[in-house]
Amino acid sequence: MNLGSKKPLSLALAAIGLTLAFGAQAEPIIIDHTTLIDGTGRAPRQDMSVVIDGGRFTVVGPSILAQGLPGRRIDGRGKFLIPGLMDIHIHLAGFSRAGQAWIPSTKTTTTGKWVVDRKVGEQALASFLYAGVTTVLDVGNIPENILPLRTDERAGKLLAPHIFATGNLVTYPGSHGTDIAINVSSWPEAEAQLQAQFDSQHPDIQKITYDDEGWGSRPLIPILPKDLLQHIIQFYNAHGVRTTVHISNESRALEAIYSGVDTLAHTPIQGPVTDAFVKMAAAKQIPMASTMMIGDNYTRIHEHPEFLDQPLYVATMAPVERARLKKISAEGGETALTTSPPLYQRSWRLWMKTQTPILQDNIRRIDAAGGVIAAGTDGTNGAGTQRELELLAQAGVPNLEIIKIATFNGARFLGKQEQMGSIEEGKIADSVLLSADPTADIDNCKAIVFVMKAGEIIDESKLSLAGGPEPRRMP
Repeated sequence: MNLGSKKPLSLALAAIGLTLAFGAQAEPIIIDHTTLIDGTGRAPRQDMSVVIDGGRFTVVGPSILAQGLPGRRIDGRGKFLIPGLMDIHIHLAGFSRAGQAWIPSTKTTTTGKWVVDRKVGEQALASFLYAGVTTVLDVGNIPENILPLRTDERAGKLLAPHIFATGNLVTYPGSHGTDIAINVSSWPEAEAQLQAQFDSQHPDIQKITYDDEGWGSRPLIPILPKDLLQHIIQFYNAHGVRTTVHISNESRALEAIYSGVDTLAHTPIQGPVTDAFVKMAAAKQIPMASTMMIGDNYTRIHEHPEFLDQPLYVATMAPVERARLKKISAEGGETALTTSPPLYQRSWRLWMKTQTPILQDNIRRIDAAGGVIAAGTDGTNGAGTQRELELLAQAGVPNLEIIKIATFNGARFLGKQEQMGSIEEGKIADSVLLSADPTADIDNCKAIVFVMKAGEIIDESKLSLAGGPEPRRMP
């Protein structure tokens, strides 16, 4: 299958960049007699073979077609092959304010008001691979933390998921995320700031924050002027970069969409969306991140701290971090940063407890109407991505559709659905082999036999996991 003959050079180069990290296979891999769930939403297909060569899927079809082909064979009987999961809304750990009380590693560097801990970032990335997540999109970070990791991952120097990143986000002074943002006030004065950010950071997608005053239980938030929002979107699109916008309600979501934004970094959470919004979402096919896990965790830590003892959390979180979170639960605290948080922080948990079920229903309705929901957590750990799948199931989204949301729809969010996100011939070979059926129970996405990124089966013993060394799953 010839994919490259009609593609623009920029897309071809991007595809090359995605596969450089681990290079070509020494020999093809053939997964025989498996049940294939390809991520497109098609029904599972039994007794299928998938051939991987040169970091891509080269043959996908009935097992009889792969008979006699040379390569390393993996018996997929009784197993289920899905695409690698994607988390298209993370904020990778590894940076903190200078002077903040914490336990640094030996890999820290100080840059202005921030301390960057390389080891923490590496451990967070390892947690995603361990959980079956082969692609992440960081939508707001300090460039000194995320961009060197992105560079090393693409150069094959770091065992990590495919990393896409915005670097600094863009916002209005004093608005949401202002500390890690390029703060712009007016146009055309902002153009030079944006050009400098583009030239130095090369964002894969650019995030902008555009939110109402006092959203949730937070203090008043100055908001980006709408005309400035439009200029920012136009600037990045003219430079070949997609945009995503932080919103929390339907009104701002509509304004952002009709200002030309490519994706929404959240699905509206402040109240049930209208039927008209649901129809618009289906008509315009604007991808929206799900981001339920971050709000759910506020309540979950207090009411069900035992989740921290699940194997996935034990493997991917440092013991001291799990102990800290359990202490918050035991003492009824609202934040790990201070013993006397301000009122809005103390009320934030209660607000999220009431609004998260509304968000779940908004997601279910938009997806059922044909809108594009993509899995994102607003977190920094692969265990959270698996929790996002659980929350989608609790919302009433069918399991087969959840797999599409967490794979192919993530690729649509990135604008890379022609290159990745499903198990189809010619696409980058990111996949997860499971020992149990995820369409019967979405928790079976945790029953991982192996994780494959760009055609290479991950050796878990080489992952820098915060919970300590883990053995390789696949011999």
